Amino acid sequence: MLNAFILNKGRLSQITLNENNPAANIPVWIDLIAPNEKELAWVEKTYHLTLPQPEHLRDLEASARFYEENNALYLRSDFLLGKESTSGSMAVAFVLSNNILFSIHAQDAPAFQQLRMHTHAQLGTMENSHDVLIDLYELDIEYSADALESVYADLGQVSHKVLNAQLNDQNATNILANIALAEHLNGRIRRNVMDTRRALSFLMRSKLLSATQNEEVHQILQDIESLDGHTAFLFDKINFLMDATVGFININQNKIVRLFSVSSVALLPPVLVASIYGMNFRHMPELEWIMGYPFALLLMLLSVVIPFWIFHRKGWLK
Repeated sequence: MLNAFILNKGRLSQITLNENNPAANIPVWIDLIAPNEKELAWVEKTYHLTLPQPEHLRDLEASARFYEENNALYLRSDFLLGKESTSGSMAVAFVLSNNILFSIHAQDAPAFQQLRMHTHAQLGTMENSHDVLIDLYELDIEYSADALESVYADLGQVSHKVLNAQLNDQNATNILANIALAEHLNGRIRRNVMDTRRALSFLMRSKLLSATQNEEVHQILQDIESLDGHTAFLFDKINFLMDATVGFININQNKIVRLFSVSSVALLPPVLVASIYGMNFRHMPELEWIMGYPFALLLMLLSVVIPFWIFHRKGWLK
């Protein structure tokens, strides 16, 4: 899908490109979502540039994410796809050429949707394609901040379950799964934020931005610094909850092992008595004493009851 936009009084307005007369409306932003070969070939031929293939975006080396070639600026960044713990990120390629921003990606991301719906750009705020790119990065950072708030909420529920309830093995398994999902989303956000910082730093070094745009980029970088502190705090909280949950699992396992240990110790005396009285010697009491076997059984019973009574008094059976 190919979406084209022009600037109308500082806001984006979507247009339909005329393939026969591309100069009729010169766009400021061309957004290609899962483009086919025909669309890619037309854009490359019309605007005289080389676009990266969407299926090759993930294969791009880190050292080749930001570069300049043939008077065009190439950037490759990750954008968050959702606030859910299972959501991932999407690789997006940007090309800045002749004051036109080209974006190529295989899926649609919330930052792109918000910008297309004009929910972010205010009247008179956009001047060129650089502003469009900066606003996309800003929206992605804002969306990442919202996703971190959802991680806070999820971990708050997990904390309540860990610290205010007796955990059985099934609950502990579910809690560990929720913690792992929260860690996945937090790590994904941290990676995306780091990638955005690198892209914005590259834009500032390219010296293509105006003073106002540089100031806006600087404000975004400050927001990124604050997000770094939040993600670090969440990593610590995740580690604490993970250790606490594993500790409760170990306590439950130790209770089971202790029960078997106490039982085995308590049953040793009757086993010993049974072993002695099971030896068929001629002078054993049961051969000449009619109460021999009842006495042996009573001795075995007492040898079980007395140790368990002692263990119960000491609290070892709780």
